[in-house]
Amino acid sequence: MGSVICIANQKGGVGKTTTAVNLSASLAVAERRTLLIDIDPQGNSTSGLGVEKDALDATAYDVLIGRKSIKDALLKTELAYLDLLPSNTELIGAEIELVDVDLREKILSMALRDIRDQYDFVIIDCPPSLGLLTINSLAGSDSVLIPIQCEYYAMEGLGQLLKTIDLVRSRLNPQLTLRGILLTMFDSRNNLSHQVAQEVKKYFVDKLFQTIIPRNVKLSESPSYGKPVLLYDICCKGSMSYLELTKEILFQ
Repeated sequence: MGSVICIANQKGGVGKTTTAVNLSASLAVAERRTLLIDIDPQGNSTSGLGVEKDALDATAYDVLIGRKSIKDALLKTELAYLDLLPSNTELIGAEIELVDVDLREKILSMALRDIRDQYDFVIIDCPPSLGLLTINSLAGSDSVLIPIQCEYYAMEGLGQLLKTIDLVRSRLNPQLTLRGILLTMFDSRNNLSHQVAQEVKKYFVDKLFQTIIPRNVKLSESPSYGKPVLLYDICCKGSMSYLELTKEILFQ
């Protein structure tokens, strides 16, 4: 049965989607059967893999509201070992439409039962909020990976996210664990980046990935070409860092 990793942080701009796309691609390159689930209405993981968001027959929205089975909504990608459950702005309406649905927090979890055995890893890219979509993702996951950017106010809101994880663990998903904290957007020339890294290490010494994701031009450019950075420039620092993160996850 595949390991389901939810990538979550209610702050925007911390590298959630960059991590979701590039970790998924790196696992696929390592020949691990991988599914990337885009559960963010912005659909950036979808477009980041070169899929046209507005020309989709089925999306995560259709799965959540019960219009389609998850098997019918999956797409193949450029990478042989990587599939995608895409998303677009339709997903915005899901939180409202699911308000009166029984077991609404576990809809994604129940959908995943049909396909988990097909994959070694399922990576979920969450929206920048702690709403029903994120709760569904946490309820359906084995572990949570939290990206934290090496910038001012980096840890703002982290306490609330950890409380939410504890709440989901106590009420919906007792098996949920913290996979690790990932430092992103690290600039070695910037004193603030080093200060933030030291601060995070102080609080999360046992849960901090050794890999640190740097600020990298190629990493920033690759989404505009609809490619993971590995397919855009495999030799750049961004590619190397996500390959290192993948090694850590594979050997945890």
